[in-house]
Amino acid sequence: MLKVLMFGWEFPPFNSGGLGTACLGLTRSLTRLGTDIIFVLPKNLGAKADFMNIRCADSADYTDLVARGHGLNIKELGVFLYPYLTETEYRERYDWLQFLQKINHVPTGKSLYEEVLRYAVLSRQIAREEKFDIIHAHDWLSFPAGLEAKRISGKKLVAHVHATEIERTGGSVNKNIYNIEKECLRQADQIITVGGRTRDIVADNYGVTKDKIEVVHNGIDHDYFENVDQGRNRLLSLKKTGHRLVLFSGRLTIQKGPDYFIRAAQKALTIDPKIYFLIFGAGDMKNKLMHLAAGLGISDKVLFGDWLRGPDLVYAYQAADLYVMSSVFEPFGIMVLEAMMNRTPVLVSKQAGAVEAVKNILTVDFWDTDEMADKIVFVLSHGQLHKHLAENGREEVKKITWEKAADKCINLYQSLIKNPACSPA
Repeated sequence: MLKVLMFGWEFPPFNSGGLGTACLGLTRSLTRLGTDIIFVLPKNLGAKADFMNIRCADSADYTDLVARGHGLNIKELGVFLYPYLTETEYRERYDWLQFLQKINHVPTGKSLYEEVLRYAVLSRQIAREEKFDIIHAHDWLSFPAGLEAKRISGKKLVAHVHATEIERTGGSVNKNIYNIEKECLRQADQIITVGGRTRDIVADNYGVTKDKIEVVHNGIDHDYFENVDQGRNRLLSLKKTGHRLVLFSGRLTIQKGPDYFIRAAQKALTIDPKIYFLIFGAGDMKNKLMHLAAGLGISDKVLFGDWLRGPDLVYAYQAADLYVMSSVFEPFGIMVLEAMMNRTPVLVSKQAGAVEAVKNILTVDFWDTDEMADKIVFVLSHGQLHKHLAENGREEVKKITWEKAADKCINLYQSLIKNPACSPA
């Protein structure tokens, strides 16, 4: 049986977005196809999976802190070092880290960069103890751990790029993060990107050739959205007044373009005032977005909420008349597939990688808020178009599975194992 040592930074339910969702979907399908996975996380927050072995580089059991009566919210704790944390946000959480260090004697880094390097150092022992055939590391936070495992074991390394620092920041890169990405991608034996656009960015900016990069699109777990009791969906009450619901869900950061969504909302409301715009998520732009909505005079039509998980996320998709992804950069966009699976029409920026994988969607340039507003109003007011996108979108997305992504990964693993030549270090 093929055995994979896989490094990640987050795993549901302690995840802040698509990276954890992707790790769950991919690992579950890899094991269904007969692969044995040891999944390594930086901290023990209580994540569990009955289909694979989860190990934590940090020996401290953070779930025990709750049991000992320290009054911590484990869900909040679970995302206090989420994958796309900025240095400013890290500093805001530093008091948490110092508290944990004091009561549990756990060393912490003074920056997210230091935390990533500490994860790599702590992962060495796991790489020494476990037997495996290949290494798979997800995104920059896990790349140093993957490199350490390669150095110790001599096994081949697959570097899985879900988003580059260039995409996350719109070009204003953190040099430390960029250098980690560049060095790992140079030393990796195989690179996976979630979309063709990200593949091009990696090839153009990280000093590697395209023949070393394979595109593996994300998938979706179809059974995840079944059997949800719509009688508990409180969002449906908003529609009793005759309003339609337009949904934005995700990190409230520059990459996701939520400010463009709000500007388009203001323009759409001048045409059709019977719309509520729902924004669910968290991030460094949240206060700015609330002020923007107020400044545009639409704060009564823009409703903000926290991260959605499990049935609450399904309720949002199924209540929404339209899902909008207005990302400035979006390597893929799993939520596009999730919305389509729930028969929710989708309007997505042309800058999202998902447009490579699906066709039954509407597209728009993120910056063109006039066209975005026009398409929002148009799809809400044209029943046949709405029905076409809802039904055909669901049928199309049924063919996009994590099993296909997993099968492609297995073929890459086997090819690397059979080929004795290694990429240059």
